Amino acid sequence: MKARAVARFESTLPDDDDHRYRTGAWRPNVTEWSVTDCDVEGELPDGLTGVYLRNTENPLHPAIGRYHPFDGDGMVHAVEFANGSANYRNRFVRTAGFEAELATGGPLWAGLAEPPARSLRDGWGARTRLKDSSSTDVVVHAGMALTSFYQCGDLYGLDPVTLEQFGPQRWDGRFPTEGVSAHPKVDERTGELLFFNYSATAPFLNYGVVDAERRLVHYEPIELPGPRLPHDMAFTEHYAVLNDCPLFWDVDLLDRGIHAARYHPDLPTRLGVVPRRGTNDDIVWFEADPTYVLHWINAYEDGDEVVVDGFFEMNPSPDALPEASIEDRLFRFIDADLLAPKPYRWRLNMRTGAMSEGFIHDHTTEFGTVNPANAGRAYRYTWSTTSKPGWFLFDGLMRTDVTTGACEQYRFPEGVFASESQMVPRPGSTAEDDGYLVTLTTDLDQDRSDCLVFDASDIAAGPVARVALPERVSSGTHSCWTPAAAAPPR
Repeated sequence: MKARAVARFESTLPDDDDHRYRTGAWRPNVTEWSVTDCDVEGELPDGLTGVYLRNTENPLHPAIGRYHPFDGDGMVHAVEFANGSANYRNRFVRTAGFEAELATGGPLWAGLAEPPARSLRDGWGARTRLKDSSSTDVVVHAGMALTSFYQCGDLYGLDPVTLEQFGPQRWDGRFPTEGVSAHPKVDERTGELLFFNYSATAPFLNYGVVDAERRLVHYEPIELPGPRLPHDMAFTEHYAVLNDCPLFWDVDLLDRGIHAARYHPDLPTRLGVVPRRGTNDDIVWFEADPTYVLHWINAYEDGDEVVVDGFFEMNPSPDALPEASIEDRLFRFIDADLLAPKPYRWRLNMRTGAMSEGFIHDHTTEFGTVNPANAGRAYRYTWSTTSKPGWFLFDGLMRTDVTTGACEQYRFPEGVFASESQMVPRPGSTAEDDGYLVTLTTDLDQDRSDCLVFDASDIAAGPVARVALPERVSSGTHSCWTPAAAAPPR
């Protein structure tokens, strides 16, 4: 391993920090590395060529007031595979908020757990006056990695290999003033980027399409009954699938500047199917059983039906125990053991308006990914994560056959936690699960991090290769895979 520290930053987090999401597996990193020829245990497959990218919250400064784990600055980790070897880089996302706090030497914005009025400056986000940390998601569109923030903000561009930063994307001056939410979708077949944003004021939702040349070619308001909190979307060959789930900001409290989410089990979950270049007049809404869906798995067309798979939360608003601490009350909304998300299927008939729904299996799991060749198309397998009870940490992986409900699992050793995994098809493969599964781990017992490679068809057998990183990195969530060699010029 040839490791070089390219930058180190000074953190203002307390030396005796005891916050559960700034210590342990979530201990943030302050060093940016460039590493070539990483040490490898096992053997990397010859056909594994491309880059695994993972974004995460990695704070340099505490937020004003209480810190929420989604407040941290964005940091992208990139593991590049080629010719049986691997290189590694990590970089903070140089958002406007990051640069402003770096210059000031401390926090300027209140986090999600505080009223926006506590921020010292105006900011970004659907609730306004937030720091746009661009720390939620990462995708690659038209050869450029794009990081995003789930409360809506700018999309920040990076070279997916070198992590050179290109700043906020402007789409020839047509970037929406409302920003873009995390989880835009890239259709590899068309090269399009499909996205949405949401707001506490009308229009409450907008939907858009960016073409393969990074031009905004479609942007339309979508009517909703009021402010909503969509987190993800899905797409098929001809449609985008939007959602209106009955967990959203309390409207009466919004008038007082308080952003408190409430679950309304008396309201249905609504799924809206719109042609990919359609408008509000074209959308067809379907009503389903109430729940909240944080992440969708995939969607596709089956005759007259649009099939949509996602994670149905059995308990979207878990009760707090009377003796629960403030932190326990706050963080129960990111505890999968309490939320109990399970794979679920909705079938929406575009001709008759009929809808059917039901569980794929009864296991709690989330953060599902699919073979990228099957995104938006019929598919059979998804790879997801299992979670440590009481924590926002991934303690295992799961492979599910969505046609039968059969699943297999791999459980990490105690104290080892993974990231969202990505399925990489083997070159020349024809079987949907013929390829590799890649994830990043944080090992508390050995104080190390690795990028692990599994046989995607047999994850229970354990990793076939382990790429060592130069230091233990903070736990994280969303990731992507790209075969792209580099970003083209801006």
